[in-house]
Amino acid sequence: MCGICGCGDHGHHHENEHKHHHHDHETGRISVEQDILRQNNLSAERNRGYFEAKNIFCVNLMSSPGSGKTTLLEETIRRLKDKISVYVIEGDQQTSNDADRIKALDVPVFQVNTGTGCHLDASMICHALQHLNPGNNAVLLIENVGNLVCPAMFDLGEACKTVIVSTTEGDDKPLKYPYMFQEADICIINKTDLLPYLRADMNLLRENCLKVNHHLEIFEMSALNDTGVKEWCDRLMNAVGTPI
Repeated sequence: MCGICGCGDHGHHHENEHKHHHHDHETGRISVEQDILRQNNLSAERNRGYFEAKNIFCVNLMSSPGSGKTTLLEETIRRLKDKISVYVIEGDQQTSNDADRIKALDVPVFQVNTGTGCHLDASMICHALQHLNPGNNAVLLIENVGNLVCPAMFDLGEACKTVIVSTTEGDDKPLKYPYMFQEADICIINKTDLLPYLRADMNLLRENCLKVNHHLEIFEMSALNDTGVKEWCDRLMNAVGTPI
């Protein structure tokens, strides 16, 4: 079981937890501190070295369920796959539904099911890489489990954390879930085509994103009508160093 968020079952756990025991002889109490992220961070550093050695630009896509991650992923793949090698790791608690959608686009994909776990961790990515065996000078897109809390806590070795927030979620999401936006490098505001039908204030949503993290690189996008997708894909291509 994950000691931070309580997620996990017999198939999802963090190994080799580093424990520190402190004895308070005056009170007779024993406090136990567990560095539960230590093993994850070591695995993440190994993943990061692997990516750097092969010039793989790894993106960790994080969001709440229903933000449009998979549709955005599909549109991204359609634009990139004829220009550069694209690999995908799909994270979900159950089913291979999203991986099946990606497989239909004829790119290598590996499904990770976390059971009751609410996030991917670095060891899961390492396992997926052994199956994918990505080539050099590529883009690796990781679709994390839908959750605006726990995925932000776990380093996967990625070069870029990207949070996706849809206009349907309201303009206060960055304030309600600040840690996710603080940890992100890029924020994609998705489903902009629905703004005429919503009460969400686009300017306020941008303002709240930057209030939480003024370094955020923001893309306004509608994956369904192709708005902003080219700019996003250009960003990925430039990161790998491949001419557009």
